[in-house]
Amino acid sequence: MILHHVPDGPEDAPPLLLGGSLGTTLEMWEPQLPALGGRVRTIRLDTRGHGRSPVPPGPYAIEDLGRDVLDTLDALGLQRVSFCGLSIGGMVGQWLGAHAPERLDRLVLLCTGAHLPPASDWTERAATVREAGTVASLADTLLDRWLTRPYRDANPDTEAWLRAMLLGSDPEGYAGCCEAIGALDLRAGLGRIRAPTLVIGAAQDGSIPAEHGRAIAAAVPGARFERLDPAAHLASIERADAVGALILDHLEAP
Repeated sequence: MILHHVPDGPEDAPPLLLGGSLGTTLEMWEPQLPALGGRVRTIRLDTRGHGRSPVPPGPYAIEDLGRDVLDTLDALGLQRVSFCGLSIGGMVGQWLGAHAPERLDRLVLLCTGAHLPPASDWTERAATVREAGTVASLADTLLDRWLTRPYRDANPDTEAWLRAMLLGSDPEGYAGCCEAIGALDLRAGLGRIRAPTLVIGAAQDGSIPAEHGRAIAAAVPGARFERLDPAAHLASIERADAVGALILDHLEAP
């Protein structure tokens, strides 16, 4: 499956794929573009079931989402890229690192985990969204986890932008990705990742606490862990400058 994607930056710059969070579109990466756009060729992706990408019937598996990325790389004629993923995007990044190491130069994993039990939490969320035909009932809870309260209070336009993005989610696509997370257990493959890896956690992440990122970094050979404080789940938005600097430092390290 070829994912909807949008490239930015110089065509001859090193390519960096950006995979986003559950319930967002590729627009969530817009705050990163000023820092990244001139030095890498960013290619933002809509995950399966999100934005303008196809929405096949669920359930999905993380392997499905990873193979979508490989299909998209093939369609673009790209043999090797760096990959940065946040939340479910970071889960896809872990899968790629373990199962398609020849396609990755460097890997950045943001606010993500390798195993998020209990599975019942995710299957129940999927069932709730399918039954309601919308993610509206989750919006307030998710926004509390996505952004710290001081940031939300100071940036109401950003909160409104994210709420609209979330409410625009296709319910089947959202539910299918919930089921992928429910079945997730990438821990056994972390030791196979060979791409130089940066893992970033957020101190106030109410969706995937920073300890999950620390555990990933401990399992991936040579990985580096950074913890941002303050920051919640969408650290790439709340701490756009800091995240952009960390990404560039990692991509350009010798």
